[in-house]
Formats: sequence, structure tokens, C-alpha cells
Amino acid sequence: MVGAGAIGLWLGVHLGQAGCRISALARGATLAALKQHGMRLASSKEPLRRADVRASDRAEELGVQDLVILSVKAPDLPQLAPQMGPLIGPDTVIMTAMNGVPWWFFEGFGGELAGQRYESIDPGGGIARALPTRQVMGAVVHASCSVSEPGLAQHHFGRRLVLGEAAGGSSARLAALGALLDQAGLETELSECIQREIWFKLWGNMTVNPISALTGATTDLIMDDDLLRQAISGMMLEAREIGARLGAPITLDPEDRHAVTRKLGRFKTSMLQDVEAGKAIELDALLTVVHELGLRTGVATPLIDALLGMARLQARMKGLYPWPGKTA
Repeated sequence: MVGAGAIGLWLGVHLGQAGCRISALARGATLAALKQHGMRLASSKEPLRRADVRASDRAEELGVQDLVILSVKAPDLPQLAPQMGPLIGPDTVIMTAMNGVPWWFFEGFGGELAGQRYESIDPGGGIARALPTRQVMGAVVHASCSVSEPGLAQHHFGRRLVLGEAAGGSSARLAALGALLDQAGLETELSECIQREIWFKLWGNMTVNPISALTGATTDLIMDDDLLRQAISGMMLEAREIGARLGAPITLDPEDRHAVTRKLGRFKTSMLQDVEAGKAIELDALLTVVHELGLRTGVATPLIDALLGMARLQARMKGLYPWPGKTA
């Protein structure tokens, strides 16, 4: 496990209780908690669950792994990826369980944009150099979790994972990983084009996440505001047109997606949780990249651009997003 936050702990406990030997690359208070208590997962419906873990802040102490699960926040990955070399052997599978558009999104996908690199998601190309795309598998997580304290996650709802090879198609290792995660008690689906699944999830959270960070509102309050919901629908139509030009068409209307969000009830988005915790926000992988894709596909995105500008400035004022010319 690279990243022992909410989703990392959720996955780690499930896999550990399924018989996997878990290692974790962590630091600070999280590292101390993992060494003392292991990985812990709480839920209102189940007793506290725990999994043993070998934790270190040095990848060389952990050594080559069969499976590396990346569940870090996107702003942390450019600095972290070059340190992960000792974890990765020629047969290691790298599973990304992260929000937003990953660095490998345009490997063999995106039509005329295939193979292009984006500064917003891989500045300088360092991630791609450190983590071989041929070993990458994407995961789209449909679950809500939060960190109660270092090393302890609270699971709120959902246990669905969609998996797919970064290069597309099916494979024996994809089937094997799906079977392992099923055995661990998760609801796993396999996709031959995981980018479409990533884009569909992004279609919902690229707006609600930044708006929650701006307003401090939970998702139910956002959906209840007629004017705000109308603006969100407009942004989603802009993004839907971009997706259609990339090869990730969405047949639903925004109101269909709003209905799904409403069914999830009242909850804080991950971006709002980060703002409240004083952590760097994942704005680039969720929204800046959509603005860039609008420019490259020729789709006008005035509503997306306005939200990006407001969310970016607010985060800069709070010290959670870099000013131009500086790093986070």
C-alpha cells in the first residue's frame, strides 16, 4: 500500500483479512500508528476490523511487491513516484486507486490526443518515467471512507471497484486481481476500457468536490440549491462533449447523475475533508485537466473555467494549492 489514507486503509484491511501479507509505505503520524496498531477499519454495521502490516517510510526496506496499490492524493504523487523503484519488479502490478484523471489516461486512448502528456497531472513527466505504464492497472473506487485518526478509517457506504488494464482489453492478471479483490469482500467489475469508467466518475465529482470545498456544504445541500444545480448541469454538459470527442461518451443527462448523488445521502466530499484538514487539494486531476482538455478538443468550457478559477484562488489563499511559479 502506497498511501494509508481512507481508501488505502479500507483496501488494506480487506486484503489483509483475506490472507495477503500487507506492507505500507507511510510517514509521520500514520507510520507510527501503523507500527503500533496495524491497519484499522471501523463501520457502523461491523465491529472494528484490523490487519497486520509491515510499515516503513523507506521503499527499500519493504522490497519488491507482487501488487502495489497507489491510493495517495494526486498532489503527492510527483514527489513520491521516484522513490517507489525498490517496490517494483518486472512482474509487479501497479494498481491506481486515486481520484481524477491519472497520468496514464492517454496511453492508447483518446483518439488524436493519445500519448499526450499533461502538465496538470504529470509535471515534467516524472511519474511516467518512474512507474511503467505496461504494469499499470486502473481502479475506479465507488466507496465513501474517511480517516478518523492516523491509521484508522471509517467506512460509510459502497464497496464497488471497477478494474481495467491501462492499455485496455482483458488479461490473465486482470482476472486474477479481480478474483483476489472479490475474495477480500469487495464487489469487483472488470472493464476493457477503464478510461471510460474514470471519465464517468469524474463527470460527477469534478463539480461537486470543488463546490463543496468552496462552500463547506455537504452534497445534499449542494443538490438542493436550484441555481447551483443548474450551473453544475451546465458544467457537466461541457465535460460530456469533451468525453464524446475523446472516445468516452456519456449517454445520461446531468439530472440522471444528480439523482445518483442524491441517493448517496448527506456526506462530505474528499476535497472538503482535505480543506478542513489543511491538506493540499486534488484540483488538477479533477478540474484543471478538464479545462486543458477543453482547449485541446476545441470545446468551450466557460462554466468549468469559472469554477476552476474560484476554487484555485480559494485554495491558494488557504495555502492548499501553489501560486504560479511555486510548487505545492
